[in-house]
Amino acid sequence: MENPFKFGTVVEGKYFTDRADERVFLAQILDSPNHAVLISPRRFGKSSLVKEVLNSQNREVISVNLQAVTSVHKLAEVLYRQFFSRRPLDKAKHYLSKLRIAPTLSYNPLTDSPEFSLLSSADKKVVLEDVFGVLEKAGEKKRLIVVLDEFPEILQIEKGLDKMLRSIMQEQKNINYILMGSQEDMMKKIFLRKKSPFYHFGSIIHLDRIPAPEFKQYIEQRLPREGQNKGLADEIVSFTSCHPYYTQQLAFQVWFELQQGEEVTSAVSTAVEHIVHAHDFDYSRLWESMNRTNRIVLLKLATSATPPMENPELPSSTIYSALKRLVSAGILIKNGKYVYDDPFFKLWVKSII
Repeated sequence: MENPFKFGTVVEGKYFTDRADERVFLAQILDSPNHAVLISPRRFGKSSLVKEVLNSQNREVISVNLQAVTSVHKLAEVLYRQFFSRRPLDKAKHYLSKLRIAPTLSYNPLTDSPEFSLLSSADKKVVLEDVFGVLEKAGEKKRLIVVLDEFPEILQIEKGLDKMLRSIMQEQKNINYILMGSQEDMMKKIFLRKKSPFYHFGSIIHLDRIPAPEFKQYIEQRLPREGQNKGLADEIVSFTSCHPYYTQQLAFQVWFELQQGEEVTSAVSTAVEHIVHAHDFDYSRLWESMNRTNRIVLLKLATSATPPMENPELPSSTIYSALKRLVSAGILIKNGKYVYDDPFFKLWVKSII
């Protein structure tokens, strides 16, 4: 029997959980000439939500994770590669002939796909205008959807890239943009600060934790021993605080433990123990990489609901800086208060106290 819970990769179809309101809202944005800005912590299901909605759109999608982009020219090359890999060579020639700065086209037999390169000396703004002009032209009959994941990376890729992109994108009519990011402070800085080029560029969707009633119902319907497992779903979401990724992970392990004959009363605790043990090496390595201040903050948060803003060993400004670093690294989440992103790591930290 197949385990009905999935985590670690994009979740869609029968594995997708809830997000009914977000799905409807995102679909409505894509059915209009507007753009979407999707904000949530890492592993909250942004990519899964977008994939689920896009599956129903029947439209061409170009998707780029900006963490893998190192320059303006690389961004253009990635966009060209995705766009032309779906078109016959004669069609590619038609589009390429219209460009002011044409990329060099070659074929990569290892990936069975075209490769594009641009001279690093080529004018950056012209390069961007050309590639986004190609996408705009292709969307004349049916609007394209362009997904740019980890959008705050534009501030690191090239100084002034945000201004260049906005000047191009604001004039386009044949593309819906979905701009995603997991660094909430940076996303707010880009889209909610009046001086930012992307101020109010699109409709903002904040992706929060899945509500407990919906998540529990989803789990109960999929765990074995129906009729006996009601309490298990409560235990699972209580431990994970409804974090989408870790809830699926724990439910997956609980399902396995039950299939192995584990008693219902101990299935969750056994599953948690196995997951923490399986990640012991990773957690140890992460802990060893941290400085003393980060460790003090995490040790305190493992046993208290509030951060140690007053500590005889450290000034509050130092602790605040550590909290910001830990949020930026994805170890903590700031959601009204600072909490661990990974509940299994929190348990591991408590175990070493």
